[in-house]
Amino acid sequence: MRVGAVPQVADREVLRVAFVVPLQGPTGIYGPSCLACGQLAVEELNRADGIAGRAVELVVVDAGRDPEVVADEVGDLVDSGRVEAVAGWHISAVRVAVTRRIGGRVVYAYAAMHEGRDDTPGVFMLGERPVNQLLPAAHWMREQLGVGRWAVVGNDYVFPRVTAATARAALRGTPSTIVSESYVPLGTTNFRGVLDELDPLRVDGVIMLLMGQDAVHFNRQFARLGLSGTIHRLSPAVEENTLLGGGAGAHDGLYAAAAYFDGLGTVESAELGTAYQQRFGPWAPALNAVGESCYEAIRFLARMGQACGSIDVTAVRAMAPGHFYDSPRGLLRLDGNLVNQDVYLAAADGLEFVVQEQIARTT
Repeated sequence: MRVGAVPQVADREVLRVAFVVPLQGPTGIYGPSCLACGQLAVEELNRADGIAGRAVELVVVDAGRDPEVVADEVGDLVDSGRVEAVAGWHISAVRVAVTRRIGGRVVYAYAAMHEGRDDTPGVFMLGERPVNQLLPAAHWMREQLGVGRWAVVGNDYVFPRVTAATARAALRGTPSTIVSESYVPLGTTNFRGVLDELDPLRVDGVIMLLMGQDAVHFNRQFARLGLSGTIHRLSPAVEENTLLGGGAGAHDGLYAAAAYFDGLGTVESAELGTAYQQRFGPWAPALNAVGESCYEAIRFLARMGQACGSIDVTAVRAMAPGHFYDSPRGLLRLDGNLVNQDVYLAAADGLEFVVQEQIARTT
């Protein structure tokens, strides 16, 4: 599938990007938002200078499959020269496989929240990370809600496990602690065994490191067992699609931390919301942090093209550190291959989020 195809422009003037987003499986719930936001970014760029003066076309790769299958498809596209960059939202297990396969030969704008550094040349980690997302959110919930005894429930792959280990180490010596950890395969639909272990006498908060449809099932079952009244939930991954999937009654006491929410209320976020609604109408896929991160990744490639004259890995690596730029998330700063950004904590209110406080700032 190609997005933003420009058949009237000669091939030498087109820059094709492998757009790696989930279209099936547990994270497939994010796919429509990712595709719409990617399309919007491409259309905006192609009305102007594109990327480094070249029109942009996205070659969609389904990231909802086995990571090695995804990596092989991306690798074939890079090997053949059919794409010159990689961007998109996908779980970190896919990122690790893709990075291993393409070996830093092209710029890779990884949009998702992540567990920490990846020093592979050309890989840029654009999402939130525990130090500016999960940890400040946990501290806020301790101070404001008295939540200090955490159970971790996550999918069984690198991001949840490394994030939980980071949180466990960071909370040591503070009034908060992680008292238990449970990991389930992606695609889990029955959480009864995990939920039965959540004793309100031992646990007053759950750190949810569950993706997509798994989080939908967990939230529904959590609410049905009546746990919402005694145990709060905190997630770095729940967004508006997850709320819609869970239904209005599944989210009492649920908090999410992210750099973007639909209706965030800032000037920058309002501009994206207006453009998105004008382009796709009122029945468009939900605008959310995952979709916005895909828009962010495509626009990031254009900013690198402006700053470096191209998006060749060698040219981009030579860029001076501390690059600031504006986005729907506000002011961002590129620090090496990581992005410093504002992060917010929001409470679920039925099918919407209500921002409570800004918990991290661009430095």
